[in-house]
Formats: sequence, structure tokens, C-alpha cells
Amino acid sequence: MQHETGRKGWDTSYEWKIILVLSLTFGLVGLDRFILPVLFPAFMKELDLSYQDLGNLVGILAIFWGISAFAMGLLSDRIGRRKVLIPAVIIFSLMSAFSGMAGGLVSLLLIRAVMGLAEGPVASTGVAVAVEASHPKRRGMNNGIFQCMISLFGNAIGPIIATQLLLVTDWRTVFMLVGIPGLVMAAAMFFLVREPAHHVADGAPLARAGFVDLFRHRNLPLAMFTLMCAMGGVFVMGAMMPNYLTDYLHLSLQDMGFVTSAIGFGGCIGQFAMPALSDFFGRKLVTLASYILAAIFTYLFTQAGAGSLATLFWLLFFAALFNFSALAILAGPVAAEAAPVGMVASAAGLVIGAGEIFGGGVAPVIAGRIAASSGIQHVFGFTIASLVLGFVIALFLRETAPRKTGIS
Repeated sequence: MQHETGRKGWDTSYEWKIILVLSLTFGLVGLDRFILPVLFPAFMKELDLSYQDLGNLVGILAIFWGISAFAMGLLSDRIGRRKVLIPAVIIFSLMSAFSGMAGGLVSLLLIRAVMGLAEGPVASTGVAVAVEASHPKRRGMNNGIFQCMISLFGNAIGPIIATQLLLVTDWRTVFMLVGIPGLVMAAAMFFLVREPAHHVADGAPLARAGFVDLFRHRNLPLAMFTLMCAMGGVFVMGAMMPNYLTDYLHLSLQDMGFVTSAIGFGGCIGQFAMPALSDFFGRKLVTLASYILAAIFTYLFTQAGAGSLATLFWLLFFAALFNFSALAILAGPVAAEAAPVGMVASAAGLVIGAGEIFGGGVAPVIAGRIAASSGIQHVFGFTIASLVLGFVIALFLRETAPRKTGIS
């Protein structure tokens, strides 16, 4: 997967520059995506919305994200990375700003659906660009850097910024402000992103693999199903946590913002450190450990009351760290290393798409129904069950880390 400019030696300069730009852009994806649940307590009464509406708003974005991640990833394997990635960044940034103009549920649903269509390609095509620019022994680390920014910006910095801005402005202005930086990153990508070198054999282009070829490696379908479980944990946690903290534990908006930020800080470290560790200890072992530890810390969090903000923060921090860790390994290096030649974006998009449609789309809708019918405190039992099921499926993964297999 070496870049054409690096045939005489790995182009490390391009590798680090593109990882930086991709990481900042994916961070903005997280900010634009996850700021809605944080702001939801501030506008749910104004727009006459319910917990079920929250689940639907989170779910519709994820479903369209999932569809688009695969479809546009496949397209980028055909027509190139730039033609897909740059327009996608522009569109999702505009949709974030338009969220601040919504007048009700229908307009918000439409805006979030279009945002999902635009953000999906950043995930799948971004993984492909990161893999193609990375030395094989740094794939896990670089994908971890890329993916961890969605947690840092979306779940860590975002809740703090959003809830503090609400002290000086309204929720509509917050939505509009967070859409601006993405347009700057689209301009940076225009000047930086390169297309991958053509893969050749004996001077002739290799035959392009077909859709069926994506499933020849057993890790791809396994990654699809187990990622559904990881994303079910991540997105139910992200969608329901602000209202759980304010409505059930009766925290203030600012205290809620502080505790909720633990999802982002823990997730960021998990998405960076654990994929990097998987370069050394193997994808399978680190994924299995992540699932078990995520389930344990999520359970401990549900048993903690509102007495200590620090206790809530750290339990949620570690629950998110290990949950996001499993997500990052499966969506990045596991998917990429199972991909046929020339179809990295398609493989990543298929895995991410499946995870998004169920874990990010269906699971929050189910959680919304649980919260509406039984109480929001019961949604985390569903999360823990998803993590345990993910562990069972991951037992059947085949190890693909280059340091463990000797294959690059």
C-alpha cells in the first residue's frame, strides 16, 4: 500500500501530515455529530421533543452514515479519494450550521439524515487514506490517532464547550459555530490529499476485486457483527448519558457537561492507545480484553449514585476507553487487513456501515423506547448485553497484525 511518491523509501512526511489533517477533520465530525445530545436538554421543551425523539435523531444520522460509509467508500475505490472526501467535509459542516435553524422534529430529522450521508464517507474513505499513507507496522497507531479525535472533539471537548457556551448564548448559535471549522479543513484537504498509487503486477494493473471478494476473509463478516455490539455500547452511552445525568441523577447542565466529557477523554485514549498496543499484542487479544473491561466498568457506573462527580467521571472514563478501543480496532486495522487489494475503503465502509446501522441507528432507537417505557436508568443493561455479545463474536477473529503474522 505504499504511496507512489514513496517507492524509493517510505514517504514519512506525507504520512504524518495526512494523519494530522484526517485526525482534525474526524474530530470535527465528532463535534458536529455528538453535540446534539449534549444540547438536547436545552431545546427539547422549546421544540416539544421526547426521549424517543432523541433516540430517533441519533439513529437516523447513524443509519444514513452506515449506508453512505459503504456506498461512498466503494465509490472512492473507483473514482478516487479526493472526489469523495472533500465534498463530504463541506456538506457535513453546512448541515451542522443548519441544525441551528431547525424549527421542529421533521426539519431536524432531515438535516441529520443529510449529515449522516456526508459524515459516513469521512469514516470509510478516511480509514483508507490513513492506511494507504501508513507504514504497515504503524497502521494500528495511525488509525488510532485518526479515530481517537472523534472522541476527543465530540465527547470530551464538545460537551464542555457546548454547556459553557449556553451560559452566554443560545443552542442555535452553538450549532452554527461548530460548523465553521470543517470548511477550513476541507480547504486543507484540497491541497494535501493524494490519490493512492495504482497497484500493478508485472507492469499491468491488477484485476479489481468484486463485492463477493470482500467476504473471502472471515474477519470481515465477523468484524461487521461484533462492531454492531461495540457501536451499540458507544452510541447508546453517548445519546442517553446527558439526560440520564440531568433527569435521573439530577445534575446541573454544567456538571452534566463535565461528567459526560469522560466519554470523550476515555474514548480518545482508548482509540489511540489500544490500536497501537494491538500492533504489538495482536488485534484479537486487545479486542477481547476491551469488550470485557468495557462491560465491567459500564456496570460499575450504573451502580454509582450522584454523590461524587469524580467517581462518575472515572467510571465512565474507563467504560468509554475500552468500548471505543474495540470500535477503533475493528473499524480500522481489522477491516483494512481483511480487505482485498484496492478495496480498503469498501471493506472499511462495509464494517463501519453495518456497525452504524445497528449500533448507531437501531440501538439508540431501542434505548429510547426503553427509556420512555421503563425509565432512562434501564438503558445501560442493554449496553452491557451488547458488549458481552461482542466479546463472544470476537472470539472467532483471525489474527492479522503484521508483527504477529509476519505479513505486511
